[in-house]
Amino acid sequence: MAIETLDVDELAEKTGNLYESVAIAAKRARQVASNKRSELEDKLSYFEGFGPEMEDARMQEEQAKISVEYELQPEPTEIAIGEFKNDELYHRNSNE
Repeated sequence: MAIETLDVDELAEKTGNLYESVAIAAKRARQVASNKRSELEDKLSYFEGFGPEMEDARMQEEQAKISVEYELQPEPTEIAIGEFKNDELYHRNSNE
């Protein structure tokens, strides 16, 4: 995937502070990554109980298909920044 240049002023506008904006997006990216990881583990856990059947080409192919599907999804950072830019994230300043 291509790297997209971000307008840091646009990110800073949302909160008034660039570092706070980055912290919010980073926290959301970690949440997205955690959710994606658990989804992938859930799907792949189906294949754990099999013994010699795992050597079957169809089973290995199915596992590879699931893994490739997750590799082709957007990165958690891209998702988080997109949500932040589109005002889809709720955040509050704890000092207020």
